[in-house]
Amino acid sequence: DTFYCGYTDDIERRFQLHCSGKGAKYTRANKPVKIVYSKEYDSKLEAQHEERRIKKLSRAEKIELIQM
Repeated sequence: DTFYCGYTDDIERRFQLHCSGKGAKYTRANKPVKIVYSKEYDSKLEAQHEERRIKKLSRAEKIELIQM
C-alpha cells in the first residue's frame, strides 16, 4: 500500500532490479508489485524534477495522478 517513485532510462530493467532486491534500499523491504505510472522525458534533468515534484504530492494527489 505504498508508492515508490524513481527515474530511469530503462524501466523494465529497473523494475526487475527492484523485484530481485538489488534496486533502491526502499524496494528491498517493500517489493514492487506493478508499475502504475510512467512518463518519458527528453532529459535526465526533466525526469529528476518530475520525480521531486511527485514525491512532494500527498497520497491522494498521487492516486489522482495515477488515475489520469
